[in-house]
Amino acid sequence: MRFKLFDPLIKCIKSALPVFGTCAGLILLAKNIIGYNQASFSALNITVARNAYGPQIDSFETDISIPCLGKEPFPAVFIRAPIIKDIARDIQVLGLFQEKPVIVQQGKILATSFHPELTDDIRIHKYFIQQICGLC
Repeated sequence: MRFKLFDPLIKCIKSALPVFGTCAGLILLAKNIIGYNQASFSALNITVARNAYGPQIDSFETDISIPCLGKEPFPAVFIRAPIIKDIARDIQVLGLFQEKPVIVQQGKILATSFHPELTDDIRIHKYFIQQICGLC
């Protein structure tokens, strides 16, 4: 709000700008945020709960299966991560942790509850680039 980027970003996202949001980015992309009255881009048909995996001290790393990335598990880093509580029919769930979605896609919007950028594994970033460039 302070830098007056919110409205221009919403306009770009609504005009099909590819977006990849991680953790807080997933929250900003969500249509509904439980317990918070904060602005969001309302770009993903999901409902999220902020910091639902616990405070900073409860951060953790775990391997998760993301079938579209291959058989090798992905090392997911969760830091005060949101939980996706509800999804609409147009949301594609790409991976789960404890039976809850942690990586979702809706068109050219990709979002994770965890931080793939904190690992040496580039498969999620590569997947996003392939999706937006049509190189699948």
